Amino acid sequence: MSGPPLDREEQDAYAISAEFYDVLQAERDAARVRRLYGAAVGSARVGVLDVGAGTGRVTLMSLMESHAPVHAVEPTRSMRSPLMTRLASLPVEQRTRVTVHPHRLDEADLHGVADVAVCHNTIACLHPVSRRALWPSVSEALVPGGVLLVQLPPARLPRRATTYDFPTQWIGRHEYGGRMVASADGDRIRTRFEYWVRGEGGVLREHQETFWMWPAARGEVIGELRESGFAPLPEGAAPSVLAVRAAGATRAVSQPG
Repeated sequence: MSGPPLDREEQDAYAISAEFYDVLQAERDAARVRRLYGAAVGSARVGVLDVGAGTGRVTLMSLMESHAPVHAVEPTRSMRSPLMTRLASLPVEQRTRVTVHPHRLDEADLHGVADVAVCHNTIACLHPVSRRALWPSVSEALVPGGVLLVQLPPARLPRRATTYDFPTQWIGRHEYGGRMVASADGDRIRTRFEYWVRGEGGVLREHQETFWMWPAARGEVIGELRESGFAPLPEGAAPSVLAVRAAGATRAVSQPG
């Protein structure tokens, strides 16, 4: 017999990965978000919306590249905690420009707060029903003519299991490492993260955490966004990012490069 539903804060899918993400992935991801979204974010005048902010790579880049207010939406406590620590260390001018919303976007009650929105490393992990439900909330949070940049999920299931080894990192006397293994499982992609910490005597700790991703072709995502009033912009130099504009007046946008 099942018990009562868990509070969302207890359903923390990133409880393990949050410890290792910044050590193993954040430096590479920081360079990527600047390349993919920096120019568009730099053109923001009303505000920037970071949907699924995680530990804050897009949020911090947005504070550096623009002078507009930034709204960081991150419902998961384990990811939000390092984000808050980073923001606390910023100069007052930057810290007072960012608001962290500890809810899903549909619960944050944001209306017309941004002219640029970014969904980075987010929608692949949403069930298709949840993904489709996200777009009206993004549209509501954007001003007319605002631009949404979406990192697309994988277009299809992998034909075979693939492994990516993260570059190892040293912190003091301990070496941190890990790998990601992606494989097809029905209509989903099983993404297993394996982490380890080694000291002079060998392995000190080992952890695993599994995430699920749902593939969707570019055209499928465009179709969903059209239903919420978005129109696709010309494809830029980064095919992994889809740029769309909300209904209303037009404005210039720099495409991801």
